[in-house]
Amino acid sequence: MSEILPGVHHVPAADGTFVYLVKEKGGDFALIDTGLPGSVAPIRAYLDAAKIPPSSIKRILLTHLHRDHTGGLAELVRLTKARTFAHWLEAAFIAKAPPYDGPGMPPVDAVTVDERLKDGDTLDVLGGLTVYHTPGHTPGHLAFYQAERKILFPGDLFFGNDDELILTVPQFTHHTLSARVSAHRVGQLAVESVLPYHGGPFPKGGGARLRRLVASL
Repeated sequence: MSEILPGVHHVPAADGTFVYLVKEKGGDFALIDTGLPGSVAPIRAYLDAAKIPPSSIKRILLTHLHRDHTGGLAELVRLTKARTFAHWLEAAFIAKAPPYDGPGMPPVDAVTVDERLKDGDTLDVLGGLTVYHTPGHTPGHLAFYQAERKILFPGDLFFGNDDELILTVPQFTHHTLSARVSAHRVGQLAVESVLPYHGGPFPKGGGARLRRLVASL
């Protein structure tokens, strides 16, 4: 079990990736990203060990379209009956309408996203998440921020690298200069915990790492 912060679980998925399971009101949960194809089995094993029924996952929040984040989406929707959320640009690419032709692997299965998000939207998850549009890695990339608890879920805007944060890697990034602008924007937030998808997480001291990175850009 890996509940890294109260109400925040760091859940093993396929091939060394991890997704985040976060608490909602009344005992329900939301999942942030869904891992590569094949991730449903390890996610289901974690839920079983934690005695969390799949039906308690009511929402799936997607940071972006890449296959390592959407590979388990179709199967997890069938398993949980959860509603899906993504930026309106990413929602089109996740539905393959049109197919994505940028760097990084596109989704395997076309999935119609239930709710299309935009910058500044709020979600009643983990006591309140604010949606930040953070383009760069992909055009409609999102980060999620919990202001009261100073938690940032940056998706692939940042990667954990050893004990530090780095900016999204250029070979999988749509537009690195846009990612730098996005990094400076979220760098203005009051952050203590930074929970990236790759590397980390940094439940303590993440804000200091974030500020060091942004100062170097």
